[in-house]
Amino acid sequence: MLIIPAIDLKDGACVRLRQGRMEDSTVFSDDPVSMAAKWVNAGCRRLHLVDLNGAFEGQPVNGEVVTAIAKRYPQLPIQIGGGIRSLETIEHYVKAGVSYVIIGTKAVKEPAFVAEACRAFPGKVIVGLDAKDGFVATDGWAEVSSVQATDLAKRFEADGVSAIVYTDIAKDGMMQGCNIPATVALARASRIPVIASGGIHHIGDIQALLDAGEPGIIGAITGRAIYEGTLDVAEAQALCDLAFKPV
Repeated sequence: MLIIPAIDLKDGACVRLRQGRMEDSTVFSDDPVSMAAKWVNAGCRRLHLVDLNGAFEGQPVNGEVVTAIAKRYPQLPIQIGGGIRSLETIEHYVKAGVSYVIIGTKAVKEPAFVAEACRAFPGKVIVGLDAKDGFVATDGWAEVSSVQATDLAKRFEADGVSAIVYTDIAKDGMMQGCNIPATVALARASRIPVIASGGIHHIGDIQALLDAGEPGIIGAITGRAIYEGTLDVAEAQALCDLAFKPV
C-alpha cells in the first residue's frame, strides 16, 4: 500500500480544507514545488495534486504549478484532480508529464466520458468518488447526487479505470480517521483498485487500514496529518512495506 502525500492548490499556494469548504482553508506553503520536494525526500512514491480552484471553476486554474512539479520530478508518478472535464485537459496534463488524471464531477454527470477518456489515454485515468453518507458529491463537493458510490464503481469496471480515489467528505481534513467500512465496501464492490482518502490522523489509522485486510485498497492519501506532523510519511510507508513483505 502506498502512502500518497496530498498537495492541494488554491490560488497558487499549498492549502488544506476542512470537509471541502473553500472558506475553511489553512495555507501551509506558498511554494508547492518545494513542498513536493519535502515529500519526495521523505520517500514518497506517488504524489496527489488537487486543483481546488479548478474543481469549482470546471477547468484547470493551477496548471502551471502542476506542470512545474511534474518537470521537477519526471520519474515520480503524479496524479492530478480538479476541473478535469475534457479530453483536451487530460492531453495537456499527460504531455506535461502527469501519470494519472482524476475525473470526478464529469464521471458522475457523464459516465460515458470515463470510457472515452480510458480509450484515448489507456492506463492514465483514475475516477474520484467523493461521498457524503454514501452518495457521490460533485462540483467541488458543493452538490450531492442521488448516486451511490458502490453503484458507480461497478459502472466503471469495464472501462479500464486504473483506480478509484474514495473520499468520505465528513472525514476529510478532520483528522478523525478514515471511513474504513465504506472504503472496504467500495473495494469489494468492484475489481477496480481503491485509494483511501480523508481523515487520516496518525500511524494508527494506517495500521487500521492494513488490519482491514482488503487487498483492493492500494494506497492512502494523507494531507493535514503530514503537514501538522501527526503522521510521518517515511514511517507510514515503512509500516505498509512491512505488512506486504513476503514471509
